[in-house]
Amino acid sequence: MEIRTKDLTLTAIFASLYAAMVVVFAPISFYALQFRIAGALRPAIAKKPILVIGYAIGVVVANLFSPFAGFHELVFMPIMSFIAGLAGYIIAKKFNENYFVAGVVIALIIPLSVSWMLNQLFALPIIATLPGIFVSEQIINILGAVIFRMIDSRYIWWK
Repeated sequence: MEIRTKDLTLTAIFASLYAAMVVVFAPISFYALQFRIAGALRPAIAKKPILVIGYAIGVVVANLFSPFAGFHELVFMPIMSFIAGLAGYIIAKKFNENYFVAGVVIALIIPLSVSWMLNQLFALPIIATLPGIFVSEQIINILGAVIFRMIDSRYIWWK
């Protein structure tokens, strides 16, 4: 598989932007709320599967700034982000590379992962953390899908 310079650059920008947005909005990016504004970028994976790698790298870099940086934040969550992004791409591809489908799929996997992680780190019950994280993830991913649809109406960014 040949990776074009443009794709590599886009992936680096995606990872950097994701990490920067998590850090800038740090007060709401971490803890049990996990309302990551940067998550609005994730639906873009529907059009460009290489962005799955950028997403996982962005999670690693962003989580270096987490107050809980450790194995779960630096290994488990990037792996789960990669899996979520890949699943989002694969399923969205079946629906004409739909941003909304990619966002919803990613926003199903990530809340489960974060809730499990919070349970492991702080013994917080999954049933207590999952609903809030699920709602916040769906909101941010739907917002991202809307933004990317608006961009698509003016510019084909993924080619």
